[in-house]
Amino acid sequence: DMLFATLDPTMRAVTLPASLEHLKEALDFLEALAREAGLEEKRILEIQLALEEVLANVFTYAYPDGGGVVEIRCFPEGSGRLAIEVRDRGIPFDCLSRKDPDLEAVLDDRPIGGLGIFLFKRLSSRVEYRREDDTNILSLLF
Repeated sequence: DMLFATLDPTMRAVTLPASLEHLKEALDFLEALAREAGLEEKRILEIQLALEEVLANVFTYAYPDGGGVVEIRCFPEGSGRLAIEVRDRGIPFDCLSRKDPDLEAVLDDRPIGGLGIFLFKRLSSRVEYRREDDTNILSLLF
């Protein structure tokens, strides 16, 4: 029981199938919590945009054969801040290890993808990735 004693009592979490059909559900959950945490409208939209990219990444890379779940944990930090953890049990994938795209490059020379990662790194004040046992954990602070 010790483990649960250390969990943040303000944490709210949702676990959903890792598929695009559940994206709206995830974003609605985040919107409600961000409002509760007192974030302003513009920031809420940015959080949703960032999380849409993060989740699209998880759905695409973590479970190439489908069938997995994603857990989203939110920790309201007070004073209009929100920490979010996205957890999946898919293949290890540290999206932060990818190099930022060269935005100056001619479109034809740019590799496909990578812009979503670049986007959510820009929108959040801090992003960290860690792998714990069989779980990918991406933490974002807004």
